[in-house]
Formats: sequence, C-alpha cells, structure tokens
Amino acid sequence: MTLSFAVLGDSIAFGQGSSGPAHTVGARLAADLQEQGIAAEVRIFAVPGARSTALAAQVRRAREWPAQLVLIIVGANDLTGFVPPGQAAAQLGDAVRDLRAAGAEVVVAPAPDLSVVPWVPPQMRAMVQAGSRTLHEAQSRAALAAGAHVAGIGMTSAAGFAGDPGLFSADRFHPSSAGYAVIAHALTPTVRAAAAEALDRRAAR
Repeated sequence: MTLSFAVLGDSIAFGQGSSGPAHTVGARLAADLQEQGIAAEVRIFAVPGARSTALAAQVRRAREWPAQLVLIIVGANDLTGFVPPGQAAAQLGDAVRDLRAAGAEVVVAPAPDLSVVPWVPPQMRAMVQAGSRTLHEAQSRAALAAGAHVAGIGMTSAAGFAGDPGLFSADRFHPSSAGYAVIAHALTPTVRAAAAEALDRRAAR
C-alpha cells in the first residue's frame, strides 16, 4: 500500500528556489521513506507566498485526496507580513486539528529564523531573530496542543544557513537545492516517525 503524503504551507514547502521538483523537501522526504520500505506518493498543496490564513483551503484539498501523512511548513510570510504570532499560531492549530480529525498524521515545521537571510541588515538581525523565535514558539505550542509532531528545525538549523551562502538560491531568500537538502535531512527523523504512526493507524482499521 502507498502512503498519501501531502505538503502544505508556503514557498519553502512548495520548493521555490530549488533546481527541480526532485530537489524539494517533499520529494526528498518521499524518497527517504521509499528507502525505508515505505511507499509514499507526495502531492504539493503549498502555495508560494502563503501565510497561515491560507492553510484552511490547503487542508480542504488535502482532506479530499485524502492525505494520510501531512507536512506543514509555514511562518516566514507571517513574519514578513507582521501577522500577530497568536493569530498565526491559532490558524496553524486549526489546520492541524482538521487534519487530525480526518485521520492524518501531521508534522509541523514552524517559522524559520529569518535573521540569517542575507538581505537582512546586520543591525536588524537581533530584532528579526527575536520575532522569529516568538512565532516559532507560539506555533510549536499550538501544533503540539492540536496533536502534531513538531520538528523544531527553523531555529536550530539557522547556524548552517548563516554560515553557508550556498544554501540560499539566487534571490538570497529562498533555499537552494543544497539548502532544501539540509532542511529535509533535519525533518527526516520526525517524518519517519509520523509515517510509521500513519501506517499503524491504517493497519488498525
């Protein structure tokens, strides 16, 4: 049996900046699951530029499929759009609850640390990092409360991006293919665990 694997969220979830579909986070994670003996069909419902308010429409599409495993990567555009952290976190929590109610296992990668983005002026980095952390923590709490697996890679992987400009694409904002490899590697343990639970859930039906 093939596990239906949906990816929701923003441009990072979509793969903007990668050199091709095979280099996106979703494709890399599906390939890893295949190597673990778990057949997975990945579909990308993420939309570049999406904020957390857009998750509701993406969730409806994922449920109609229906998805059994879902990855949500969201938060960067909430940060750049100055969306209140509580509002963005609540919208994420609602999305997770809707997916869980439909029987899906959900992995959430909360807001990244935007202070490492090359075009952020040095004098602004401390403020941007603080804002990123506030949203990251609010999203993590909301996602956990709603029943998601949370992979806190947004802050912990920031050092790698800060030290290697090659992890960014030409626009100096989105990850490059190498950057997406770093993100996928960081997500792998959590996605594997969620996939195993999704398979257990399906077997129990």
